[in-house]
Amino acid sequence: MSDLIDDIPPGDNPDQGGNAPEFTVSEIAGAVKRVIEGEFGRVRVRGEVGRVFKARSGHLYFDIKDDRNVLASVTWKGQVSALSTLPEEGMEVVATGQLTTFGSQSKYQLTVDDLRPAGVGALMAMLEKRKAQLQAEGLFDESRKRPLPFLPDVIGVVTSPSGAVIRDILHRLRERFPRQVLIWPVAVQGKECAPQVARAIRGFNALTPGGAIPRPDLIIVARGGGSIEDLWGFNEEIVARAAAESEIPLISAVGHETDTTLIDFVSDKRAPTPTAAAELAVPVRADLLAWVTGQGARMTGASGRSLAQRGQRLRDIARVLPRPETLLAPARQRLDLAASRLPTALERRIDRERLRLGTATAVLRPRTLAQRLADERQRLDRLTARLDPGLQRALALQGERLAQRAGRLTPVPIVRALAQGRRDLAALWPRAGRSQADRLTTAASRLAGLERLRRTLGYEATLQRGYAVVRSDGDVITTKAAAQNAAQLDIQFADGTITLGAAPKRRKPRDTPPEQGELL
Repeated sequence: MSDLIDDIPPGDNPDQGGNAPEFTVSEIAGAVKRVIEGEFGRVRVRGEVGRVFKARSGHLYFDIKDDRNVLASVTWKGQVSALSTLPEEGMEVVATGQLTTFGSQSKYQLTVDDLRPAGVGALMAMLEKRKAQLQAEGLFDESRKRPLPFLPDVIGVVTSPSGAVIRDILHRLRERFPRQVLIWPVAVQGKECAPQVARAIRGFNALTPGGAIPRPDLIIVARGGGSIEDLWGFNEEIVARAAAESEIPLISAVGHETDTTLIDFVSDKRAPTPTAAAELAVPVRADLLAWVTGQGARMTGASGRSLAQRGQRLRDIARVLPRPETLLAPARQRLDLAASRLPTALERRIDRERLRLGTATAVLRPRTLAQRLADERQRLDRLTARLDPGLQRALALQGERLAQRAGRLTPVPIVRALAQGRRDLAALWPRAGRSQADRLTTAASRLAGLERLRRTLGYEATLQRGYAVVRSDGDVITTKAAAQNAAQLDIQFADGTITLGAAPKRRKPRDTPPEQGELL
């Protein structure tokens, strides 16, 4: 302060040299800053953390207080990551840094570059506070904890790769049931412990199932024993939240049986030691083989007993059932009877069908059809012959009726009656002509239908399908004996007739007149 006064020039009035000099605000603030920093330098301050505020710039502002005074403290953005413990309100700490001033607000403050809890009591108080906060959020609830897989294929281990912990875990797994193990190396104490463990848990969960690096079915977070300060990284909130967010079941094996950390409360299963974690992860292979062997023996025995019981039951039921021969005897007898009657029934059926065929053939012979056609023509001629006399008689009868009516009527009515008669006659005559024409048309249609039927059912159509007619002297030969006794056979095909036996004679057509002989 005296150096600053010596450097300041005296006022304009030399007579006032004994009065106090004038300073600017910045000069006073700079003088105070130099005095405080030069007097105290680097100090350690113990107290309770009060208000904590983290600015958008990344600087961390907080208060350290006791029962009477408050010391404003600040940790710059580049120094926050180097702190082993972040300040939390209510935590008792020992802060190390440089005492300085902040002239813009006329206050002094401590620039903290190292912050540690003030003894085990402070750490336990902070641990209890975090534990209560996480428990209030439901991270310790048993309902959210997942069961461990019975036999995981891949086990992820988060621990130090150089310690005895990983060797104990691998040795125990090899003894019980060898499994594939993925190791994520992390620092297990110090300021890098918490972020590395949290990144390892989230990294295992981020692996893609079936990818190049297999995704673990189970995670073990392990560390050996130590003091509460050594194990403090596993009490950090980021580690507890990473374990709670893990979709893969997680076993915590931090410290020995008496050591307890926050990760133990949020994990799905807590193991008292890393070796116990390996025992929880996999069963004993020999025990499984013995159990499988026992179950196989029980299944074989049960199957044998079940088969024996069912066989005995089947034999008991078979004794009360009729024999197959007894059940099949009536059906076999009916089959034999039907087989013996079948040839006779077939012969009778063939005889009936032959008789029906002969009857149909006789009806459809060409001569019979021609005779029926001639009969229909004669009937049509008779009807036509009877039609004209009938019309004449009807006209004569009508004339007589008109004459009789004319004899009883006066000349005028007679004329009218004659006119009416002529009109009636003129109306009846066309009707008579149409009736006759209709009857002739109907008869012609029937005749045409019969002709089509004759052609369809006649034997000529049968000849087109590959059959032939055998005759001898104009008679049809139907038996082998008649064919052997015939002197000459005429065989008619669809395309002509051939003669077998005697020399073929030229037969004249039936419907052509005989040829006229020569006069000379």
